Amino acid sequence: MKSKPQLSFWQIWNMCFGFLGIQFGFALQNANASRIFETLGAPMDAVPGLWIAAPLTGLLVQPIVGYLSDRTWTRWGRRRPFFMIGAVLTTLALLVMPNSPTLWIAAGTLWVLDASINVSMEPFRAFVGDQLAPKQRASGYAMQSFFIGVGAVVASFLPYILAHFGVANTAAKGEVPGTVRYAFYFGAVVLLAAITWTVVSTREYSPTELASFDDAEPSPVHAGTPVAGPPGWAAIVGWLGLGVVLALLIAWRQGDRMLYVLAGLCGMYGLLLGVARMLPGRHMLATIVDDLRSMPATMRRLAWVQFFSWFALFAMWIYTTAAVAGTHFGSSDPQSAAYNEGANWVGVLFGAYNGFAALAALVIPLMVRMIGLRWSHLVNLWLGGLGLVSLMFIGNPTWLLLSMVGVGFAWASILSLPYALLSDSVPSAKMGVYMGIFNFFIVIPQLVAASALGFALRSWLGGNPMHVLVLGGCSMLVAGLCVLRVPSQQEVV
Repeated sequence: MKSKPQLSFWQIWNMCFGFLGIQFGFALQNANASRIFETLGAPMDAVPGLWIAAPLTGLLVQPIVGYLSDRTWTRWGRRRPFFMIGAVLTTLALLVMPNSPTLWIAAGTLWVLDASINVSMEPFRAFVGDQLAPKQRASGYAMQSFFIGVGAVVASFLPYILAHFGVANTAAKGEVPGTVRYAFYFGAVVLLAAITWTVVSTREYSPTELASFDDAEPSPVHAGTPVAGPPGWAAIVGWLGLGVVLALLIAWRQGDRMLYVLAGLCGMYGLLLGVARMLPGRHMLATIVDDLRSMPATMRRLAWVQFFSWFALFAMWIYTTAAVAGTHFGSSDPQSAAYNEGANWVGVLFGAYNGFAALAALVIPLMVRMIGLRWSHLVNLWLGGLGLVSLMFIGNPTWLLLSMVGVGFAWASILSLPYALLSDSVPSAKMGVYMGIFNFFIVIPQLVAASALGFALRSWLGGNPMHVLVLGGCSMLVAGLCVLRVPSQQEVV
């Protein structure tokens, strides 16, 4: 069997350029969705529930898109048709969301926006595994991180920049400011153009060509897990029962209604196992469930790293606006000038951490060469954790930029090194579906955060959103420790 050809810098650049557009849309969503919800009348403790749309769509869409893209071959290739479908749908959602007349329309549009981004984003992850030899994959994912950082910097800064040039940063009650609306319009154009560039400038290997390469099967360093077979009735009943027990316990204790999401997750997994057991083995759902239950050992251990990493990130995305506006700008009123000034500064902070991530993406391959994938990821996660914790102890909002250095290194690492570890442990024929399943361990912590953080804020954290960010920082430190359990891969990258 032959090795995949080594791609040039510009070939890797072209194949990853679409991520500039994807992250443009993703950053606009992350930095402004809470602001839009609060502007349309959502109370602060209800905002996490409105964000549930985003992770739920990823949970549903990514494994299905991965499964389908593994089995697709057209004149446009294997992954590229999904790039374009997602790009068109995301563009339309970006045009609609800042013009939402009511809160429920904004929440529904977020659902469409996130689903559409996922349609493009999931195949991009598999695309690197398809196109690059193992020795170049860390560099390929780092290049994606670079474009993620660049796109997010510009997107996050846009409302601040537009306000500087005289665009209205406040609006009548129930209306989204012009700075946010025009930022979304510009983002729609950038996203569509960037993804189109990757589609027209990059070719794909056919399924036959992929099967002929020597990396078609997992690296022997990563031990696999035997095929699981049909789900057993004990597991099905156990998960369904756990969901029911949790729901009854929440009702008995009169717990926050958002906690029912956790009970629902357990019950839905049991239901999923039951449906998969009754379907033919070659059915899409049965195949995805079997792959989920048979995932490689490396993927199982990376799941814990991803859980604590993304729990921290989701806490940051949801509560940084409220924390910074309230603590550093002295206002929790979304209609006030002080709150909107603070919200714009959060856009600057988010742009800053993405800018630092773009720089970190250039450094990370060097770190990997020196200390390996695992230790590089641990160091970067700890930098991020310390950065989040430090937000509570810095009084001058300008100095919050220093905290974003650590967050930026963690963000770049989260977007690259877990995928470099994962891509060597799965067969090329299932790269898409396993990248989609891997998204479960991004989505589940986000659902946990969305369902539990509002309750935790009121019950344990004194109603101070800054305490949520400290909790997120501690979660990222734990994620770093979990990296040490992941099998080491001694590849030169």
